[in-house]
Amino acid sequence: MLEQGLYWRNRELREHVAVVDGKKNPTIILKNATYLNIFTKQWLQANIWIYNDRIVYVGKQLIEGDKQTEIIDLTGQYVVPGYVEPHAHPFQLYNPEQLALHAARYGTTTLINDSMRWQTILNKKKAFTLIDDFNRLPVSMYWWARYDSQTALQHEEHYFNTRDVMDWVSNESVVQGGELSSWPSLLDGDDRLLYWIQETKKLGKPIEGHLPGASVDTLTKLKLLGVNADHESMSGEDVIKRLELGYQVGLRYSSIRPDLPKILDELGTEQFQAYDQLTMTTDGSTPAFYEAGMMNLCIEVAIKKGVPIEEAYRMATYNPAKHFGLDERIGSIAPGRIAHLNVLYEKDDPHPLSVMAKGKWIVKDGKEQSIEQTINWNTFEITPLAFDWEVGIYDLQFSTPIGLKLMNEVIMKPYPVEIDITVEELPCDNDDAFLLFIDRNGKWRVNTVINGFTRKLGALASSYSSTGDLVFIGKSKKDILLAWKRLKEIGGGIVLAHDGQIIFEMKLELSGVMYGGTMKQLIAEEKKLKHLLQSYGYSFSDPVYTILFLSSTHLPYIRVTQQGIYDVLSREVIFPANMR
Repeated sequence: MLEQGLYWRNRELREHVAVVDGKKNPTIILKNATYLNIFTKQWLQANIWIYNDRIVYVGKQLIEGDKQTEIIDLTGQYVVPGYVEPHAHPFQLYNPEQLALHAARYGTTTLINDSMRWQTILNKKKAFTLIDDFNRLPVSMYWWARYDSQTALQHEEHYFNTRDVMDWVSNESVVQGGELSSWPSLLDGDDRLLYWIQETKKLGKPIEGHLPGASVDTLTKLKLLGVNADHESMSGEDVIKRLELGYQVGLRYSSIRPDLPKILDELGTEQFQAYDQLTMTTDGSTPAFYEAGMMNLCIEVAIKKGVPIEEAYRMATYNPAKHFGLDERIGSIAPGRIAHLNVLYEKDDPHPLSVMAKGKWIVKDGKEQSIEQTINWNTFEITPLAFDWEVGIYDLQFSTPIGLKLMNEVIMKPYPVEIDITVEELPCDNDDAFLLFIDRNGKWRVNTVINGFTRKLGALASSYSSTGDLVFIGKSKKDILLAWKRLKEIGGGIVLAHDGQIIFEMKLELSGVMYGGTMKQLIAEEKKLKHLLQSYGYSFSDPVYTILFLSSTHLPYIRVTQQGIYDVLSREVIFPANMR
């Protein structure tokens, strides 16, 4: 089996050759398969031999095997490589293990994952041990090395310093640097950041940017400084502009930015045919978006929009594998690759009948197979939160003249606060609500007002945020304190209170930011949360993203951070946090 989930031992490599020589028998033979040869872009007929977790032979030869060999006749069916999600944020309420297993049931057998949570809630030794444990999953799990927090932390250097960043970059399970949202600092002369980027590239690992709306001039400069890829195109013109400069370009289809259909329509009007540098991503969508799968959704859109079928599959298999230097392991059906395979009814139907990951059936003939849980979260002290401090009425003092106005789910502009916010309860005839952002350890707080989140909800309390600190939003100070009390009792999560009653709670028992149950359970809870918030006046489509991105300084125009209320464009704190 794969050593640490990455490589095979020499003894195992000799066994793989012995299978081809007829000295050992395959564990699985898929006979009479019509498979997509990624390299020739053809559908070919072959017998596929698998030994444990590796494809060892693809060709015309067929053997009987022995009693232990599973032989499956795939006459009339089609086989494609397991799909690759090249840009996963595996912490959007869900946890990475449950996301990976859920995605695999719909054919996505490799995830390239954001590591932000591990870099901020775990020490390095524990984080690397946890990553090794993920390699025991049937899904292939790879990771990024972050260079910045995407917010204004009080002690940024503690998390992002040369020694730790270089150790992350050097980890064998880490396949890229980024995503690089601090590129303005890079352009302004941050040589430490430039050093990290160049050291990453020396290891043969690409750098992914986060470059929405970037001009050709900016894209050119960042290419010179080492950025290889970007997933922030919002139009066909953006895609072509990046391709012409040599970028690997990710086309996004997410719950908050479902741009893929529009982009493909616009590329179609240009008679576009250059697909080799394109990938697709669901970019860390919120749970309900994944109800019917992950990359299978993107492939379906691409095929319906006229992308040649072979190219649509390559965009979700070989193209990302090659970009990350993983093409000898994943992304194709060929000798030596990990046995990630999807069996389809039809070529143009990317929703698989059967899914194999590392030689194990995840779904077989439409029936989900049992998969044991691998990660023991307690080992890493990823457990419910315990608070040894209190939120009191003294924390609910609001007087700031500037508030945060939601323009959509994630874009916020400053606005002058024109109502009396010193009262115990704000009126329900406007969109203003109290906003308290407070340290998870009780050391500091930021008090302001948010406009556009609710018209009448008493309180929302959340330990889910980009930094793991606590967010309180609502009209009533009494309900805020009630929601806090329940949040403390359940050890973290999201709680709604109204008129002195708890009306909803979602336990996030894994460090207060991740759900411990299955994706199916979580999807049902998220749908209920969204419906409730919208019934109380939330007017946008994705409240989970709003809560998450309150602190995210890679988005305009104003944020609430550990340092205080932050002006993104000037990169300055305009109202500092208060120490408690």
